[in-house]
Amino acid sequence: MNVPLLDLKLQYATLQSEIEPMMLNIAASQVMILGPEVKKLEETLADYCDCRHAIAVSSGTDALLMALMALDIQPGDEVIVPTYSFFATAGVVARLNAVPIFVDAEPITLNISPEGIRKAITSRTKAIIPVHLYGQSANLDAIMAIAAEHNIPVIEDAAQSIGVQYSDGRKVGSIGAIGCYSFYPTKNLGAFGDAGLVTTNDDTLGTKLRLMRDHGMNPRYYHKFVGGNFRMDALQGGVLNIKFPHLEQWHEQRRKNAELYISLFKEHGLSSGEGVLEFDAENRVLLPKAVYKESGVKNYHIYNQFIIRVEKRDELREFLKEKNIGAEIYYPIPFHRQECFAHLQCRDEDYPVANKAAATTLALPVFPELTKEQIIYVVEMIKEFVHGS
Repeated sequence: MNVPLLDLKLQYATLQSEIEPMMLNIAASQVMILGPEVKKLEETLADYCDCRHAIAVSSGTDALLMALMALDIQPGDEVIVPTYSFFATAGVVARLNAVPIFVDAEPITLNISPEGIRKAITSRTKAIIPVHLYGQSANLDAIMAIAAEHNIPVIEDAAQSIGVQYSDGRKVGSIGAIGCYSFYPTKNLGAFGDAGLVTTNDDTLGTKLRLMRDHGMNPRYYHKFVGGNFRMDALQGGVLNIKFPHLEQWHEQRRKNAELYISLFKEHGLSSGEGVLEFDAENRVLLPKAVYKESGVKNYHIYNQFIIRVEKRDELREFLKEKNIGAEIYYPIPFHRQECFAHLQCRDEDYPVANKAAATTLALPVFPELTKEQIIYVVEMIKEFVHGS
């Protein structure tokens, strides 16, 4: 049996009859950048994300960069970020010649540690960027309280978590000063290339971000400030408009797939439970825990990735590859170990959770079109590996 980590062709097949005419209509219109499709998307997502302003942009990375620019982050300013995330979270800080300050992860969700944020704040701290990693919210109550205490704006990196609800039902991306989303093709809501979104409930920031998307220009050729070319292509807006009505169903199917994995791992005695932090004598699989599952909110976790932890992670990945099962490592090198940040002279021992995650985490296939038989096969092969290793 073949089980890819992700197969976007299956999703495309169900939407092909809608997408291809839309593409031809855009080609005929020759409105290739922004335009009515992008405007429609912005209106839809502003409502969905519970935000007054939703500005469609060129990528999730550019969304983060714009957020920092809108907050007037200057060279030498410090911006607190998790050390365990996709590189863009820290990269955009460095691009502005600001200083990324790395914070370790919480052990269960692998999201940024609020206590670590508190300890990292200095008089130079100008922003905090929590990432809602893998499709699950960071601890926003604690983070927002710390930020308010020090009057520091929060930029929510919700690139992997569109539609995720916090424990009280609020949508991530609507709670901090600015929310940032990615529509990279592998996301739960994916475009046909790079695309992103910035959101805010602040009217002043909303106006600034919209101008910033187009070089800070208004009216044409008159520039209020230096922005950038952060516009979304019309094609991406059209694709996302067609995909959006299916998003909740895709979220739910990912949750069902995750729940089947968890039940099968337990049934086969391959795991001691969800959210367990330490490997036992049998080196069983450590399963993810949906921390807000019991709070009653609908989208407590959307499983952009289904992450297990395995002591012999690299060996398991190779074993699964031999069995035609896709698996990926997110993320093998935390920011504090990256060569480009060596000048920051971070102490490796200050990041024990991230270091352990980098050595033991593995993403299994969880996309909506995955079949029950494929999931059973994945678990059976992991069982074979565990019992044979």
